Amino acid sequence: MAKKEKVVIGDQGIHDASVLGKPRMLVLGVQHTFAMFGATVLVPLLTGLNVATTLLMAGLGTLFFHLVTKGKVPAFLGSSFAFLGGYAAVAPLQDGMPNKEMLPYAGLGVAVAGLVYLVFALLIKVVGVTKVMKFFPPVVTGPIIIAIGLSLAGSAVNNCKACWPLALVALAIVIVFNIWGKGMAKIIPILLGVVGSYLVAVVVGNIIGYEPMAVDFSGVQAIINNIAEGNIYGPQGLIYIPVVKDATILAVDWNESSKIVSSIIAIAPIALATMMEHIGDISAISATCGRNFIADPGLHKTLIGDGVATSLAALVGGPANTTYGENTGVLALSKVYDPKVVRIAAVFAVGISFFPIVSAIISSIPTAIIGGISFILYGMISGIGVRNVVENKVDFSKSRNLIVAAVILVCALGLGSVSFTIGKVGITLTALAVAALAGILLNAILPGNDYVFKAESYDNAKKSKGDK
Repeated sequence: MAKKEKVVIGDQGIHDASVLGKPRMLVLGVQHTFAMFGATVLVPLLTGLNVATTLLMAGLGTLFFHLVTKGKVPAFLGSSFAFLGGYAAVAPLQDGMPNKEMLPYAGLGVAVAGLVYLVFALLIKVVGVTKVMKFFPPVVTGPIIIAIGLSLAGSAVNNCKACWPLALVALAIVIVFNIWGKGMAKIIPILLGVVGSYLVAVVVGNIIGYEPMAVDFSGVQAIINNIAEGNIYGPQGLIYIPVVKDATILAVDWNESSKIVSSIIAIAPIALATMMEHIGDISAISATCGRNFIADPGLHKTLIGDGVATSLAALVGGPANTTYGENTGVLALSKVYDPKVVRIAAVFAVGISFFPIVSAIISSIPTAIIGGISFILYGMISGIGVRNVVENKVDFSKSRNLIVAAVILVCALGLGSVSFTIGKVGITLTALAVAALAGILLNAILPGNDYVFKAESYDNAKKSKGDK
């Protein structure tokens, strides 16, 4: 064990986490689970979908993604926020309660959106990734990655506002352990930040009595009381099988053609924007890990993994899946890039979905702690975007490159969601989706697009003397 304590991460990071040993890999997996949990469970709360089903399909979707991509890409698939507008249009909450009549139709629309990914993946396979990536050079993907991080910054700050002292404690723990930590402590700063600040909140808030820091244990207590009363099965019991029939495809009335068609038209086009975000996310993960995952296992395979995972989740009553920026931030911070660690996190997510008490404990983490952790994770995403631009030597002395980057950043950070109608159907695109589309179009139209996609563009790790 003393030998493993001396593992040096180095500039190339750790691509094979087995050198750390299985117990440490499990801890790293838990860290990824904590990173994705807050945002993943927020989507079902905003749409009326079931939290347990969401966690189950996030885990299974991630495992399916890894199967399709040959276990090469360390990506976690969590709930997508891009489809919130679609759910709001088709199945809006009624007095805070789920719209049980329309949720299945919204899910059907999301399932079709996932199939759009397959069409794009087939196009890439037919024409070749080199031709497709000409529309997604670093001058486009770099600013998009930067915008992904910065567009999330407001969310992090709003969460911090719940209790700035607690948020700063979480942030400080992460920084201290990541910079000065030794051995395992250096590569699990997120987990240490969450646990450490949680303990501070319990001591200062619950024991000493400083109310802004207090942890709300009511959800945990309710489940414990139910279990004590013998309610073992169910969403508030010890074990819960996450199946909600009224939100699945089984609840769709196929005779209601108008509901079916309008739901698909309202939601499926959102896939055109989320696919652009997908390319930005895969570019970010590639830049972080020093491996070109767009070339190997291939962009078409990552799209298939993401698209099918989205369709399957929607059909059983879960939200759309998407590659998660929070987990990319964890990769950048920990420098442990082994996909096996992310698969461990996926298994944890599946396990949590069957045990409400675990979800309740994690849900009791104060909002300010999530804010403090997100504060640095979201910033790391933007930092990855800057790295993407620098390492690919994007020439900003050229006006066309400055214009493309400027339009992407201003659209992503300045616009709200953009809504329009096609016929009688309303469609809403996120600011990030508009930014991605604007950047792609400008890059294609303006003269001077001389980018040539190279398979080895990120493969600095392969040039090293070997993985650490």
